Amino acid sequence: MEIPTHTVINNASEDEHLATRIIDSIRQVYDPEIPVNVFDLGLIYEINIEEDYNVFIKMTLTAPNCPAANILPGQVEMAAGYTDGVENAEVVLTFDPPFGFEMMSDEARLTLGFM
Repeated sequence: MEIPTHTVINNASEDEHLATRIIDSIRQVYDPEIPVNVFDLGLIYEINIEEDYNVFIKMTLTAPNCPAANILPGQVEMAAGYTDGVENAEVVLTFDPPFGFEMMSDEARLTLGFM
């Protein structure tokens, strides 16, 4: 599984596969205007899994005025929260650093014709 180089994953839980399951769940969330999931698009900056299985996710959007701004963070929060082994999930939105095409996975760049 390719993880974008800017994405930080901290797993303090005893479940070594929990991060993989969370990423798999987040990969089910797609930007409605782009045929790539939000993880491979590079919108997920950080996933922190606490010992109590609470998950905190820092993410961005492709642009501050993104039309999906009111739905994507909630969809990511819901996907992570419903992951087996997660007690609770919370998403925080940031625009620092701003999104750039270099944040996409190779697969996403290929899909969108950037490679």
